[in-house]
Amino acid sequence: MKPTTAALTSLAILTGATAQSAEPVTFALNWLPVAEHGGFYQAQLDGTYAACGLDVSIIPGGPQVNNRALMLAGRVDFHMGSDLLAAFNAAAEDIPVVAVAAIFQKTPQILMTHPGKADGFEGLKDMTILVDDNAYATYYRWMINKFGFSAEQRQPYTYNAAPFLADDGKVMQGYLTSEPYLIETEGGFKPDVYLLADHGFDSFATTIETMRGTLEKHPDTVKCFVEGSITGWYNYLWGDNSAANAEIKRLNPEFTQDKIDFAISQMKTYEILTAGDAATLGIGAIPLDKAEGFFRSMVEAGVLDEGLDWASAIDVTYVNKGHGTDLVSQ
Repeated sequence: MKPTTAALTSLAILTGATAQSAEPVTFALNWLPVAEHGGFYQAQLDGTYAACGLDVSIIPGGPQVNNRALMLAGRVDFHMGSDLLAAFNAAAEDIPVVAVAAIFQKTPQILMTHPGKADGFEGLKDMTILVDDNAYATYYRWMINKFGFSAEQRQPYTYNAAPFLADDGKVMQGYLTSEPYLIETEGGFKPDVYLLADHGFDSFATTIETMRGTLEKHPDTVKCFVEGSITGWYNYLWGDNSAANAEIKRLNPEFTQDKIDFAISQMKTYEILTAGDAATLGIGAIPLDKAEGFFRSMVEAGVLDEGLDWASAIDVTYVNKGHGTDLVSQ
């Protein structure tokens, strides 16, 4: 499914006011530059951010980097969150982090098996599952609560695929846009993929976070960055993304063009940006009923407390406007 250009054209008009001077803004990623960040680089390089007055610097993340802490310290204006859970946890600690957009309507989080080794998602309950500590504390607890998976069948995942490749009785966590391709190229087989979103894990991903003070004191900056990012993602997936891809490869030489092509294909095929309510609310949407449903599922799984003011962690002022709507078949 592909958004038509009509709504994005309107968005470009909204964000295209002539800027008297460019305002320096920093946006921090949560990982090394990859295709899953492509829309932000697109908006930076094709002038979308500049059109509404922002000079955006993008700071890469990495395995030993905590860019979110830089935002909390006031050294970064915006941060790419993994999902709403991060913002909910901040609210639980009275930290004024606000999610102002959710670029991915489905989390690309998956579990993988060797071909034909599980009889559906619930068949995974008979297998050893490799997940890391963060997954064990979040979506794996949801799996225990909703489907009856056990703590005993879990083994720590160390971001090394060798144990999975060597044992067809194991399940491995991954990201839809990367690990299946890794297994196919290194293992020589196409894994069976179970997208958690297809089994009820109704989370968002690739959120845009900022501090509440930024939202209140600099609303035009937030508006420009959010709407510019939405346009950037539209153009990255359905326009000329060559400059953004070249920048990603320059910054992360191990992320080659074949990996970029696979990631983009997966995002389109599984409608990661355009699923569900994005059909009417647009790219970047945060439908509040879905956000509350995700919160409730985390409470039921024991991840969050019932009394948490989850709504304080979300602001939809600049999304849910229909930018990128009217989905049509490609």
